[in-house]
Amino acid sequence: MTAVLGASPAATESAPDSPPGTGRVSLVFTALIVGLAAATILSVTLGSVTVPLGETLRVLFGQEASDPRWSMVVRDLRLPRTITAIAVGAALGIAGLQMQTLFRNALADPFILGASSGASLGVAIVVVIGGGASGFTAGLAGLGRAGVVLAAALGAAAVLLLIVLLSRWVRSAVTLLLIGVMLGSATTAVVSVLLVYSDPQRSQQFLVWGLGSFTATTWSDLKLLVPVVLGGIAVALLTVRALNALLLGEGYARSMGIDIRVVRLTTVVSAALLAGATTAFCGPIGFLGLIVPHLARMAFGTSDHRILLPGVALLGAVLALVCGIMSQMPGTDTVFPLNAVTAIVGAPVVIAVLIRSRRGALGAAL
Repeated sequence: MTAVLGASPAATESAPDSPPGTGRVSLVFTALIVGLAAATILSVTLGSVTVPLGETLRVLFGQEASDPRWSMVVRDLRLPRTITAIAVGAALGIAGLQMQTLFRNALADPFILGASSGASLGVAIVVVIGGGASGFTAGLAGLGRAGVVLAAALGAAAVLLLIVLLSRWVRSAVTLLLIGVMLGSATTAVVSVLLVYSDPQRSQQFLVWGLGSFTATTWSDLKLLVPVVLGGIAVALLTVRALNALLLGEGYARSMGIDIRVVRLTTVVSAALLAGATTAFCGPIGFLGLIVPHLARMAFGTSDHRILLPGVALLGAVLALVCGIMSQMPGTDTVFPLNAVTAIVGAPVVIAVLIRSRRGALGAAL
């Protein structure tokens, strides 16, 4: 617990790096943009049935494919999945960066304040006991997937509201972090009790939701998901200067005239909004929010949030697309759980980041 909640010495002493050369930054951004374009095309081309690249491009540019089935596959199935992956990857990358900077902890991720646990509790209540209950819970259960999404959003919002209320009386970021972890543990315990005493079939439905997926979203879902993610990113952009100051500690930030409580509240709301929205539509997706900020710092060679914030958005989108492609097993009907793929890909990356760190310490990437 100490290793997770306490910032490492290297993280505590870190400061904004001197601006890297513009050539390096431009090169990395160019590579990410090209990678995003390539991953997007592959995502809408590959699957259980491979659509010819020329036909895919025709559909993407608003034309009809020579075979109407290809148009339907690309436009109605794979394009929503691809846009979802881009939005979720960008959202989790930014939220992870915010949490690691705010709490000065290299192991912080978007779900550390309990938004994911709150969403899981909302889904568990609807899926596990909703069918046999009455009133509002039964009404949500009757809405099918829309009810699950709404329940997840309400659960995440409830935890967020509680965190926001408690933050008014908390001065230390570490204390707020501890509160979030405890709230997450408590809600997870409630979910476990619900699963133990529920019908096995309903428990299975909940467990499937918890594996994460980009494939269930539709165009109507994206009309809500994308604006919420863009709103969370817009709020994050307002905190760039404050987050840079926080790299030198809260005392330095105060000397710069920054209101720590306002920054903390704004950052928590933005990160929870991004994490809660993605969890509501896609389930709790691990790895991305933890590792993407570290990879971005290594790629750009800086801790400057003016560079990192758009950088983690692009890198998160690319990695989310790659994991989504891998989970679909192109050319077969096999589909792997998304969280299994992110864990398999993410664990070696985390280990490599730690080993290659110049300081050999967990907080060196901060």
